[in-house]
Amino acid sequence: MTLRAASEAAVPGRTSPAAPVAAGQPTPAAAPRCVPVHVGVIMDGNGRWATSRKLPRVEGHRRGVEALRRCVRAAREIGIRFLTIYSFSSENWSRPVTEVTELMRLLKFFLRHDLAELNSANVRVKVIGERAGLAPDIRQLLDDAEALTSTNTGLTLVVAFNYGARQEIASAVARIAADVAAGRVKPEDVDVEMISQRLETAGIPDPDLIVRTSGEQRLSNFLLWQAAYSEFVFLPIYWPDFDKAALIAAIDEYARRDRRFGGVTPRPGP
Repeated sequence: MTLRAASEAAVPGRTSPAAPVAAGQPTPAAAPRCVPVHVGVIMDGNGRWATSRKLPRVEGHRRGVEALRRCVRAAREIGIRFLTIYSFSSENWSRPVTEVTELMRLLKFFLRHDLAELNSANVRVKVIGERAGLAPDIRQLLDDAEALTSTNTGLTLVVAFNYGARQEIASAVARIAADVAAGRVKPEDVDVEMISQRLETAGIPDPDLIVRTSGEQRLSNFLLWQAAYSEFVFLPIYWPDFDKAALIAAIDEYARRDRRFGGVTPRPGP
């Protein structure tokens, strides 16, 4: 299945290539030729999906939660080790209050109703993003999700919530500057590895592939440091139409890329 074939059937106004399926029933699709270790996903287009169907924007976000479930299930079935989802950016607070309130409600619903299933499926949940200033109940849910799944050894689901890559980098540099000022670190010892270890993704491999839905072609402050050598696939479908077939098509596109990491000879991928 080509990337075009997987995505064209799900553009606004057409039928999605595969309808949502029940738990344990994967969307029929050929296995990808190779599996990236870490996939990042920018889940974009919920509101536009709803608007194109003359539905309230909040309905798009509700359907987006269903797509997230399909994505996590597909990642587990395919064998992806790390899946990072951009669930709520630090800039999203500028959206209308009613929409932000609905997004917070859906986050709480997902964590309360899906956490047990994620835990039983051996999924480890890690949350990145600024937690100071969040409502106490949301902070508690995020903490509980990490604590409950901390010893799981399957897929690591990294939830980027209230996250902004520039803020993440600035915080890491500020901590290093404090260590330099205190004499714990020499300025000449500051290097790429030191900065990487001060990021919230320390210990997690950089994403091999970043997928963005809705046809937009930008990172929007998502994993700017970590994405230095990621491959990008931009799908012309809205997030609520995302399914296993779309994920496999993106991975197949990734498999056709030569990853040179600044060199001349392609390096073998995962």
